[in-house]
Amino acid sequence: MAPPVEVGSDGLARSWGLLGAFRREQADPVGTYTLMGVDAARTISRFHAVAGATIVDVGGGPGFTAEALRHMGAHAFTVDPFLEELHLHDRSPVGALVGDGLHLPIGTASVDVCCSFNAVEHVADPWAFLDEVVRVVRPGGLVFIGVTNWLSPWGGHETSPWHYLGGHRAARRYEARRGRPPKNEFGRSLFRVDVAELLEWSKRSPTVDLVDAFPRYYPQWCRNLVKVPGVREVVTWNLGLALEKR
Repeated sequence: MAPPVEVGSDGLARSWGLLGAFRREQADPVGTYTLMGVDAARTISRFHAVAGATIVDVGGGPGFTAEALRHMGAHAFTVDPFLEELHLHDRSPVGALVGDGLHLPIGTASVDVCCSFNAVEHVADPWAFLDEVVRVVRPGGLVFIGVTNWLSPWGGHETSPWHYLGGHRAARRYEARRGRPPKNEFGRSLFRVDVAELLEWSKRSPTVDLVDAFPRYYPQWCRNLVKVPGVREVVTWNLGLALEKR
């Protein structure tokens, strides 16, 4: 499927195209995730050469990002802790592994790039997860993280925007209305992660240097929002962190 907009740019057209894809997610999940995978791959290419690079996408589910990276010439594969996630939407991702993000089945300093999109907020110990992601990257390589921060409009995932009244309360409301608990249940499979603490982790980590931090879905001219305490927690929506392994 060809993306409907040039997602490699950082302009308003890209953001509008992504927003439209998000709205179509339920009706066309494959189209939505194909576009998101292409966008993620092109974002990575801004910070590290992709062609010929060995890249692992941690928590990548059915492998849309790895597939887009392979189309750009990378040796890319996916690691996800759940077999059923790898086969969502009738997919069989190439070179995929079932593995715990806290104990990756990958050697230390063995890949050029390690990326993880929208997985950190699903881990009870995000800092151990991030340290493990960093571990597998070679010195001089790239770690790229995309995170849906808790106070963003989509921080509660399918329970949004009621997560602003509390994660547990939002989950109870969802179950009462739908007759089933949310897939992303606060305290079990969804956890609070804030922009400020992610930036602090990146600055205090002895193993990485922060290259860039920006609102991943927004135009280039919105990037300074990440620098505004408080405001950034609500308006960032999805934080992009580019880090270089020391």
